[in-house]
Amino acid sequence: MVGRFLQTVLLAASARQAIASCAYGTFLHPRAEEGGAVPINTFGYTGSIGPLNWAQLEAANDVCSTGTRQSPIDMAPGAFNMVPASELALEVPDFTEGTEFENLGTTIEVIAKGGTLSFSGKVFELQQFHFHLPSEHLDNGTSQAMEMHMVWQSAEQEIAVIGVYIEIATEASAAAPPVVVERRGRFARPQQVAHQKRQNETGAVVSAKAPTVLLETIFSVVDAIAAPGTKVETPPLIMSEVLDLIKAGGFQGYSGSLTTPPCSEGVHWLVSTAKLAVSPATFLKVRDIIGFNSRFPQNALGQPNLLQVAAIAAAAVQAPIAK
Repeated sequence: MVGRFLQTVLLAASARQAIASCAYGTFLHPRAEEGGAVPINTFGYTGSIGPLNWAQLEAANDVCSTGTRQSPIDMAPGAFNMVPASELALEVPDFTEGTEFENLGTTIEVIAKGGTLSFSGKVFELQQFHFHLPSEHLDNGTSQAMEMHMVWQSAEQEIAVIGVYIEIATEASAAAPPVVVERRGRFARPQQVAHQKRQNETGAVVSAKAPTVLLETIFSVVDAIAAPGTKVETPPLIMSEVLDLIKAGGFQGYSGSLTTPPCSEGVHWLVSTAKLAVSPATFLKVRDIIGFNSRFPQNALGQPNLLQVAAIAAAAVQAPIAK
C-alpha cells in the first residue's frame, strides 16, 4: 500500500527557472560552476518580498498563490501516510574532506558530496541540505526550533525532500565526535538508534536530548558566512551519525511543493520521525545569521490556496462598501 502511494504521488516538479533556495543545485536552479559566486536570493520572508507577495515578484511564482498542494503543512494525523524506513534505500557518504557551506541570503546551505535515495524504482541523488528557522512544517500543531531540508533530484527531474526537525538540546553539548561503534564503515550511537527503532512503527516524532555532532560541526564555522553571498569550507562531516538515526525511524510522506518560490508542486516530502538537536548557544548563533526564514503553514492538501481564500474574503468585505 505504501509502495503504491509513493509511486502515484511522486510527480515531476515544474521546470521553470527561478531563484529558489529550496531547489538550489537542482534542475530548477542549477548551481554555478565550482568557484563561482554564491547567488543571493531576491525573495524574502517579511514585507513586500515575503510569502504573501511571492506570486507578484515573478510570473513563474503564480502557483504560490493558486496551488492546492502547497508546503509546508501541519503534520497532523490524516495529513500524511506513514512510510517505513524499510521502503527506502538511503545512503550518504561521510564528507571526509569537508564541503562548501554558503549563505544564500534566505538560508544557509551545505553542498552535498554524494548520496542516494531509492524507492518505488526511482533513484534520487542528494544535491544539498539547508536550514529553516523556525521549522516550516508543524509537528501536529507545534512549531519546532529549526528544520533541515535534504534536497534530492532524480535523472527524470523529480524532486524529493527529507525534512528533519531540529530542537534545542537539553543535555550538555558534545564537542568531540560521538562515542561510536564502527559497522561496515558507518558510525552510530547504539543507544540512540535502538530508541529510534522502538518508535519506528508508531509514527511519533522522537525528541533528541544531546546536540547532534554533525550539526554542531557544521555550525562551528557559521560565523564565517554571516554575510549573504559568502561561503566557507566545513570541517570533515560524519554524515552517518544522522543517517543512522533517520534510517532507524520512519517518515511522514505526502506530495506537496517547494516551500520557496516558484512553489512548484509534485515534490515528494518525507518528514522524518527522528529529531536532531543543537545546543542553546549554537541555536542563538545560527538564529543571529538566519533570522527568520519560514513560510507560513498552508491549507490542507487539496483545499483552496489560503491566499485565494483571503482574496475572496476581502472582496466580500469590500462589496458592501462599494454599494
